This record gives sequence, structure tokens and C-alpha cells, in this order.
Amino acid sequence: MDYVLTIMKPMLEGAKMTILLFFIALIVSIPLGFLLTLAVRSRIKPVSVLAQVFITVIRGTPLLLQLLFFVFGLPMIPVVGEYLVMDRFVAATLAFILNYAAYFAEIFRGGLLAIDKGQYEAAQVLGLNRWQTTTKIVLPQMFRIALPAVANESVTLVKDTALLYAVAVPELLHFAQTAVNRDFTIFPYFLAGVIYLAITLLLTFFFKWLEKRFKYE
Repeated sequence: MDYVLTIMKPMLEGAKMTILLFFIALIVSIPLGFLLTLAVRSRIKPVSVLAQVFITVIRGTPLLLQLLFFVFGLPMIPVVGEYLVMDRFVAATLAFILNYAAYFAEIFRGGLLAIDKGQYEAAQVLGLNRWQTTTKIVLPQMFRIALPAVANESVTLVKDTALLYAVAVPELLHFAQTAVNRDFTIFPYFLAGVIYLAITLLLTFFFKWLEKRFKYE
């Protein structure tokens, strides 16, 4: 029991870093993803093409590679590299935000495509302008359709935070590995797994509650 308490304190400190990254990335990447969706659907061709290229590149390359690029690669860019040096946590958070924004953009695009065209026609018949149609009819339906996929990505985000270990940001897995190396026991891995599981279960219950609430509205 004493050993559990000894390793629990640093691991909970690491869990705070994990949770902080999760909330920052989720809160910023969801609206950014929606803006990317709008950019892809824009009638301004360069905007649409640039947004689609960004989404394709981000979704087509590993998150780990993006993390390494933002943490270690940016400062190595000729001329401007010295101005792109950031705290490792900040650089990693930026990589997570851009990565998940690209995935959320595709989720929201699918949600918009799933809305029947008759909904837009009905809005015109009711005399709603474009803003009213978007905020009162399109967005609520899109969010309801996209919610299960958003929930899935959010759970994946919690688990992906373990990649911070690869760029030497002291999060939960970092402290678990330190304890394993020091004490020659795999118990810290088990404890880290329990903490990750607890976080993902709480998140899953929250999204299940949210889905039920939207289902009956």
C-alpha cells in the first residue's frame, strides 16, 4: 500500500498534464474543425483547396511525426527557426489541435452531408435567412449526427496523449515508465492503465448522457 501511495502522487501529477492537454486540444480543435469544414465548402476556390490540402496532409501523416516536427523540427527551419522555438508542451498541444481539427472537420462535413436538402427548402418556405437556417436548423442537426463520431475521437484523444512521452513531456506514461525503470516492476503500467481507463469511462458516460439529451430534444 505504501508503494502505491509513493508512485501515485507523481503519476497523478502526470495525469493532470494529460487532462490539461486533452481539454485544451478538444476545446480548440472542435471549433477549428468546424471552420475548416466551412472553408472546404467555401465558394472561394483557393480557400477551399488550401483547407482540403491541409486536411489531407494532416490525416495522411502520423500524429507522432507531427509531434516530432512541431517540437524538434520547427526550430531547425532555416532563417525563421529561431523564432519558432516553443515550450515542448505548447508545441505538442499545437500539433494535437491541428491534427484533431482535421479529423473533426471530416466528421462535421459528414454531418452536413447527412442533412436532407428538404430541410434547406423548408427553411426557405418559412422565410428564414441564411444565418437563421444555419443556427436553428443546420447546426443542431449536424451536431446530433456528428456526436457519436466526436465522442469516439475524444476518447481516442485521451489515449493519444500518451504520445507526449515520445517528446519528453512529463505526462502520465512518463512517470509510469520512470517508476518501472527504477523499481523493476510492471505495476506502474497497470496503475497507469487504470487511470487512463477511468478518464475514458468518465468521458464515455458524459457523451452517452449528451447523446440521450439531444435524442429527446
